[in-house]
Amino acid sequence: MQLLTPLHWQDYELIDSGNFEKLERFGDYILARPEPQAIWDKSLPDVDWKRKAHATFMRDRQATERGEWQLTKGMPEKWWISYRHAGLSLRLKCSLTAFKHVGIFPEQAANWDYLDVKLRALPVEKPTVLNLFAYTGAASVAAKQAGAEVTHVDSIKPVVTWARENMEASNADNIRWMVEDAFKFVQREVRRGKKYNCIILDPPAYGRGPAGEKWILEEQLNDLLKSCAELLDPVHHVFILNLYSLGFSALMAENLIMDRFGKPANPECGELYLADQKHRKLPLGIFYRFAGV
Repeated sequence: MQLLTPLHWQDYELIDSGNFEKLERFGDYILARPEPQAIWDKSLPDVDWKRKAHATFMRDRQATERGEWQLTKGMPEKWWISYRHAGLSLRLKCSLTAFKHVGIFPEQAANWDYLDVKLRALPVEKPTVLNLFAYTGAASVAAKQAGAEVTHVDSIKPVVTWARENMEASNADNIRWMVEDAFKFVQREVRRGKKYNCIILDPPAYGRGPAGEKWILEEQLNDLLKSCAELLDPVHHVFILNLYSLGFSALMAENLIMDRFGKPANPECGELYLADQKHRKLPLGIFYRFAGV
């Protein structure tokens, strides 16, 4: 089991964490928002958090997943940050949503770098990539910049529009956009006999498709992985699985992958994390990835 964290951010840092919150810098702006896994004490006093934060997320007492942002003067609701390393030059839009998210999961930069290296190493002229539950598309853009043909699947049209903005701002083009239920899309691709060189799988704990289709991670992930195993090129391939649900462990991910893919080449499995300025490691999900190169 490994611990994995991004090493090349300039426009992001985790300043402090604790008391079920995190204080982060995205570009020029500092945000304070909830973080259920930060169960320790903050390092900085509350007065410093209040002084530093340009925006603070306040939960709605009537709806535990929703809330609103309290902004200081001059704080925009939308702005841009960059991620640059090796062959990647990403320009990504941040936006303050009612669900505390801003459109970017910074810990995933470790997987963007992995995509850049592994896709360029595949002995395929234009590797085909399927990004499922693809959200605002940072991984899609990273794969495109690595020379791949990318299919981006997400069930929420405004999120796909956001991903398109990220693509255009990053000087990329020709990503295939699919506003569709990921499970249905995969099943249809299996029936068509399609193959992909790379599959990126980043499912939420719960979700809804465009037609109200239910997604429940623990009930459907196993079947989804069965279909993904049929879609993945058996020789020239890259695979990334991310899981954020608190009920899942890296061992569960390993068992699922072993059942569906056998013993894949060059496996890596463990926890994703970000370290704050006091070097405390904030866990932010688990990953399993492998590549035939």
